[in-house]
Amino acid sequence: MNFRPIDIARKLHVSTSALRNYEAAGLVPPANRTASGHRTYTELHAAYFECIQAMSPGFGMDITAEVMRRLQKGEWASALWCMTEAQAALFRDKRRADDTLAYLESREAAAAEEREDPGGQSIGRVSAETGIPRSAIRHWEKTGLITANRNPANGYRTFNRLQVRKIRLIHTLRQAVYSQELAELKKAIGLLDPDNLEAAIAIARDSLRYLERMNLHQLKGAYCVYRLCERLNVPLSPSRRE
Repeated sequence: MNFRPIDIARKLHVSTSALRNYEAAGLVPPANRTASGHRTYTELHAAYFECIQAMSPGFGMDITAEVMRRLQKGEWASALWCMTEAQAALFRDKRRADDTLAYLESREAAAAEEREDPGGQSIGRVSAETGIPRSAIRHWEKTGLITANRNPANGYRTFNRLQVRKIRLIHTLRQAVYSQELAELKKAIGLLDPDNLEAAIAIARDSLRYLERMNLHQLKGAYCVYRLCERLNVPLSPSRRE
């Protein structure tokens, strides 16, 4: 069965130009052409487009594109491992979110802030206490997500309790795929009140719920890839050795 671009565009609620862009980027096989030169798509094309639509919210366009290209080349095993790697990264974010929420809800957070050094903590100390690489902290400072003070004696970076909170919260979303919801979470982190521990806890909970929704998006994307693999006659059953 053949489909016009408009048929698929309406079904997926995207523009026909988006379909052409996916095709031009090599995310789907080249379209067939009618005698008059118009594009037509097959059910296989439709399955590719559905995969792109289902995968991108949970995996992002870079990974989605890589998976689609590898499947077209018959490299189905590496395509699936590429997805697994992204799922593992999401799980690591979830573990970080759990740890951050547990820390903020514990007495440890309040106690640590009560004994805060008036001069702030060095980047090395923050990195050691949180397990976050210094390079990541410097990058977040460069992009404006956090703000470092400077020790007047030596010019080294120092971070107060608010900035350390922000560092912990940002770390829980380090690998998350960009979305409007993610942008709103990062904005909330940036506007945190230094004296409002409950607000930080609320953001940590929101971050965890966000990652849980991302997990569902990835599940939907993986299901669509499985159905596409069936169409591509990928050997999905375990092989048996004689």
